[in-house]
Amino acid sequence: MSLPLGVILAGGQATRMGGGDKGLLPLGDTTILGHVTRRLSPQVAGLALNANGDPARFASLGLPVLPDSIADFPGPLAGVLAGLDWAASMGAETIVTVAADTPFFPSDLVARLLHEGRDMTHPLVLAATSRPDNEHTKSMSRSGLIRHPTFGLWPVALRDDLRCALSDGLRKVVLWTEKHSGREALFEGPGDPFFNVNTPEDLQQARAMLESAS
Repeated sequence: MSLPLGVILAGGQATRMGGGDKGLLPLGDTTILGHVTRRLSPQVAGLALNANGDPARFASLGLPVLPDSIADFPGPLAGVLAGLDWAASMGAETIVTVAADTPFFPSDLVARLLHEGRDMTHPLVLAATSRPDNEHTKSMSRSGLIRHPTFGLWPVALRDDLRCALSDGLRKVVLWTEKHSGREALFEGPGDPFFNVNTPEDLQQARAMLESAS
């Protein structure tokens, strides 16, 4: 399978950070988005950003900016659809999405998602982690893994199905992936491989993590 295109999902409203673009907050020598871009770029054939509003605020990244095609912030699936439509225009078969507020996701994310979906007609795979304490969340799968719905491999061939589902009111990612027999790629620590910056305290933790790694 050829390398997918990459799409960074930044379409949320960052309410726990007081609004604005979390990805543009400074982290080390760049921004959170800068770290996300550095990690994803070597893993994919091309890169775009899903975001709403004035695209000029992301001009320094030098990436295509893809707005949601469905109004009223319907959630990450709208960003996935925007990415799939862009990929279709580029002649690509798949995309991999990542969240714009997760600066330390695995450097082998794409390879492992591709491996898990290697024999699927329409590769559809979400990243997942285990929870030793058996904590239950809304994204827990039947296998007991915790799915990370913004980190996934998505097939362009199913974009019209996704468009119809969103038009019918679907918002929960895993309901759509389960409908299409989506799989899970398991990622283990140390720590949380999908640590994301939701609050000012998380940003301080991210800065400490960056310093300890240097």
